[in-house]
Amino acid sequence: MKILSASADDVDAIVAIWNPLIRGTTTTFNSIEKTPADITNMIADCRTSGQAFLVALQDDTLLGFARYGAFRDGIGYAHTAEHTVISADQAQGKGVGRALMAALESHARANEIHSLIASVAAENTAAIAFHKALGFMQVAHIPEAGRKFNRWLDVVFLQKIL
Repeated sequence: MKILSASADDVDAIVAIWNPLIRGTTTTFNSIEKTPADITNMIADCRTSGQAFLVALQDDTLLGFARYGAFRDGIGYAHTAEHTVISADQAQGKGVGRALMAALESHARANEIHSLIASVAAENTAAIAFHKALGFMQVAHIPEAGRKFNRWLDVVFLQKIL
């Protein structure tokens, strides 16, 4: 498996992995599907800002992706980032997420990020356990912070000091 910076060649595969999660799960509270243009712009924005948008590839098959971006606006938050990590269904439990997170953390450290934040649906116990296994600590549980599928959803924040 190779971890590389995302490129235009990866856009369609990222859309194909992300949109079913947007459509059918609470993995993300977002209900608007990503377009190829959205992903192209995210990749470009990460490059311009010095942030990471990484992909995991094996035999030219995209197995997952990870990115980080600003946690909050304002100079006081410049050293804290929020991340996303998503593995394709066929890559679940095979170390893809761990490999992406290791590379993401390395990139973040090299770019003076001190703290990574994961924002996870409280009902996504697998994602919470994944982050805790990587050394993240739960720092907040916010009831009814989001809404999707016509119901209120709690969010959990996990943090790792790099």
